[in-house]
Amino acid sequence: MSIVQNKKATHDYSIEERFEAGLALEGWEVKAIRAGRVQLKEGYVIVRNAELFLIGAHITPLPEASTHVKPDPLRSRKLLMHEGEIAKLIGKVERAGYTLVPLDLHYTRGRVKATIGLAKGKRQYDKRATEREREWQRERERVLKAGRGKGDGGRVKASTS
Repeated sequence: MSIVQNKKATHDYSIEERFEAGLALEGWEVKAIRAGRVQLKEGYVIVRNAELFLIGAHITPLPEASTHVKPDPLRSRKLLMHEGEIAKLIGKVERAGYTLVPLDLHYTRGRVKATIGLAKGKRQYDKRATEREREWQRERERVLKAGRGKGDGGRVKASTS
């Protein structure tokens, strides 16, 4: 079940591979995520000391958060993955010019997981081409739907004039 998606990531990047990672969260963060108070739009993933960290994801604390804990909505959160997967990602990011972006947060067996994407940045003309393709698909579906909706099997009737 998806909690939040980063739609900007698919617009700005072409996603090559997707990986699932756990998150090291504090209690107030889990409660806020369950309440849907999370935003991934400005989030990104960095590599530091052979570990992955989610930076810039905004988790707004609930007003009922504990009084003795000072919640930081933008703190760095460690991503939990197998060592081999991390090594593979580090190699691609450092050598091949890829970047890591968070794509969504979701539940897997009751735990909050993040889907991160190995991505390459799109150029402006790539973004425009993607948008044109999406509009063309939408228009084509609209025309096909209009043709089928008349109950005549999509046939064109001959005019009697």
